[in-house]
Amino acid sequence: MPSSPCYLRLRGLSISKIQKFIPKKWKRIKPEDKNLSNLCNSGETLLETSGTRQRDDSMVDSLLTSLKDFASKGHLFQAFRTFSLIRCQSSFGVARDKILCATSFLLIPCSDLKSLSEGRQLHAFVISSGLDKHPILVRKLISFYSAFNLLVDAHLVIETSESLHPLHWNLLISTYVRNGLWQGALSTYRQMVNAGIRPDNFTYPSVLKACGQELNLDFGREVHKSIDASCLDWCLFVQNALVLMYARCGEVDDARKLFDEMPEKDAVSWNSMISGYACKGRWGEAFELFKSMRMQGIELNIITWNTIAGGCLKTGNYKGAVELLPQMMTSGIHMDSVAVLIGLGACSHMCSLILGKEIHCVAIRSHFSGLHNVQNALINMYARCKDLRHAHNLFLSLEAKSIISWNSIISGYTHWDFSEEASFLFRKMLFSGIEPNYVTIASILPLCARVANLQHGKEFHCYIIRRVWFNDYLLLWNSLVDMYARSGKVFLARRLFDMLSKKDEVTYTSLIAGYGIQGEGQAAIKLFEEMIRFQIKPDHVTMVAILSACSHSGLVTQGQMLFEKMLAVYGVIPRLEHYACMVDLFGRAGLLKKAEEIIRRMPYHPSPAMWATLIGACRIHGNTEMGEWAAEKLLEMRPGNSGYYVLIANIYASAGCWNKLARVRTLMRDLGVTKAPGCAWVDAGAGFSPFLVEDTSNSQANEIYPLLGGLTKQMKDAGYVVAEDLDLDDEFEEYNEQLLLAK
Repeated sequence: MPSSPCYLRLRGLSISKIQKFIPKKWKRIKPEDKNLSNLCNSGETLLETSGTRQRDDSMVDSLLTSLKDFASKGHLFQAFRTFSLIRCQSSFGVARDKILCATSFLLIPCSDLKSLSEGRQLHAFVISSGLDKHPILVRKLISFYSAFNLLVDAHLVIETSESLHPLHWNLLISTYVRNGLWQGALSTYRQMVNAGIRPDNFTYPSVLKACGQELNLDFGREVHKSIDASCLDWCLFVQNALVLMYARCGEVDDARKLFDEMPEKDAVSWNSMISGYACKGRWGEAFELFKSMRMQGIELNIITWNTIAGGCLKTGNYKGAVELLPQMMTSGIHMDSVAVLIGLGACSHMCSLILGKEIHCVAIRSHFSGLHNVQNALINMYARCKDLRHAHNLFLSLEAKSIISWNSIISGYTHWDFSEEASFLFRKMLFSGIEPNYVTIASILPLCARVANLQHGKEFHCYIIRRVWFNDYLLLWNSLVDMYARSGKVFLARRLFDMLSKKDEVTYTSLIAGYGIQGEGQAAIKLFEEMIRFQIKPDHVTMVAILSACSHSGLVTQGQMLFEKMLAVYGVIPRLEHYACMVDLFGRAGLLKKAEEIIRRMPYHPSPAMWATLIGACRIHGNTEMGEWAAEKLLEMRPGNSGYYVLIANIYASAGCWNKLARVRTLMRDLGVTKAPGCAWVDAGAGFSPFLVEDTSNSQANEIYPLLGGLTKQMKDAGYVVAEDLDLDDEFEEYNEQLLLAK
C-alpha cells in the first residue's frame, strides 16, 4: 500500500471495509448485483465494479459528509480514504465542485495536525486538476503554508494564482506581520498595489503595524495618503493603526492630532496614545490621558496599568507607583509579574519593607515568586530595605544564580557599607565561574572609596582597561572618577576625566564633588560653568555638589547666586538637601540669621542633620541663644545619632545650662543611645587597619601614640587649633559638684 493516503488504491479491499463508507440503504444488494463481492475479491477495483451500474450522486454527497466529519474530528487517515473514494467517482462525471469541496475540507486538518507532506500532495492534486486558481483553494493553501511559516510557498501560491482579490493578499501580509517579517509585509503590500489590487480596511492595519515596527515613517506616511485618497468608509481599526504607527515612529504629536480628530475611540486608541507618550518619556501627557480614561469609564487593561505604574517608577514617584497596584486589583485586574516587579522596584527606592513583604505575599499567591526576575527583584528589595538576612536567604535558595542575582546581593551589601561581606560575595562569584559585568564593577567601586581602600579600586581600574568591551559603558568610568575624587585623589580623577571622550552630568558631578571635599571651590565652580557651556543640564545631585563646594570654600556670594538660579535658569526644584547646603553655607560663614531665615521659610520640615549643622555653627560663632533654640528643636525629634546629643550637650555646657544638660544625659540613657568611639583607618603598608579612640590593644600602641603626639605638636606649631568637644562625663560631674555645694 502506498505511504500516502492521497493515492490509496482499493485493490484487494474486503467488502466490509468498503461498506464502511456506503450508506445503509445502499447496502441492500439486488440479486443481479451480487457479483460485487466476487469482483472485489478477484482483484477488480471499485472503479471497474461501478462501471457496471449507474452512478448515484447521493452516494458522493454522503461521502462528502463523512469526509467533513472525519476532517473536523482530526481523523486524517479516514478522511483521505474517503477522499480517495470520491476521486474514484470522478471518471463517471462527479461534479467538479464536489472535488473542490472535498479538497477544501481536507486542507483544514492538514494545517491543524501539521501534516505537511499530505498537504503538499493535496496541493499537487490541485495543480494537476487545474484548480490552483480557484479563490477558495488559494485561500486554503495560503493558510496551510502559513501554518508552517513557509511564506515563500504561500507567496508562490498567490503569485501563480494571479488572484486579484484583496483577501488573499491580506492573508499573506498578516502572516508576514505575525511572524515579525516586517519587510516581507511591506514588499507584499507594494506588489499588491502594483498589481492593481485596491487595499481594503483589512489590509491597512497589518501594513501600518509593519511600518511602526520597522520605524519606517516615510512608508507609513505613504500608506496614510493612500487611506485618505481611498473611498473606503471610516474604520476605527485603521485609525487606531495610524495612531499607533505614528506613536511608534516617535511622531507623537501627529498621533495626538489623529487621536483628537477621531469621532470614535476605544481602549486600543487610548492605549496606543499612552504607549506613544511613554516611549518618548513624555509621562506628563501619559498621566493626563490615563486620568481622562478613568474619568470617562473606559476599560483599562493590565498593560495600561503597568505602563502608568512603570512611568511613576521611572519619574521617581514611587509612592504613586505603589498606590496604583491596589487600585488595579480593586478594578478587578489581577497583578501580573510585571506589576509585581514594578511594586518591588518602588519599595526598594522607598525602603518600604512592609509594603515589599505584602507584594512578596501577592507574588507567592500568584505563583510568580518562582520566576527568576521576580526572585532577583525580591533580593534587591530586601537588600535595599536593609533586611540583608532575608535577601541573603533568598539568594542562597536560588538553584541557578545569574549575574543579575549576584549583582543584586552584592549591591545590597555595598549600599549599606558592608565591605567585608560584599568583598566575600564578589570573590565567591569569581570562584563560581561567573564573569562580572559593568553593573558589578560599578556597584563595588564606590565601596572602595568609602572604606578608603584605593588599592582595590586601582585593581578594578586595571580590570576595566584590560576588557575593551567596557569602553562604551560610561557608568563604569563615572564610577572610577567618583572613586578617585572621594578618596582624595582629585588629580587622578581629573586626569581620568580629561581622557574621557564622552561625559555626562554624572561625570561632572563626581569631579565637582571631589573638588568640594578638598575645599577647591573655585575649581568646582569653573568646572560647573564648563558643564553649562557644553549644554549639559545639571540635576539636583549636581546642585548639591556645587553648593556644598561653595560651603566648604566659604564662597557665600557664588553659592547664593547658584541657589537662586536653580529653578529659574536650570529648572531644578530645590529640595531639602539644597536648603541644608545653604544652611551650612551661611552657618560656616557666621551668617546665622540668614541660616535661620532659610530654615523658617523653606517648604520642608528641617531634618535632624540640618538642626545639627546650625547647632555646630552657633557653637563655633558663639551664638548660644540660637544654638539653644536649635537644640530644643533637635531634641523634639529624638534622633538616634549619638553625635547629635554630643552637639546639644556641648551647646548647653557652653551656656552653663546644667539642668538641660542633665535632661540630655537622661534622654540618651532612656533611648539607649550610646556614643560610639571615633575610628580611623591607617594604611600600614599591607592593607588598611582600623584604630579606635584611646585604643591600646594594638601591639604597636607604645610606638603609635608618641608619634601621634608629635604630629599634634607640629600641627599646633603650624597654627592649627584643635577644637575639642567637651566631654559629657566631665561636664556632668562638675554639675553634680555644684549641686552638692548648693546644699
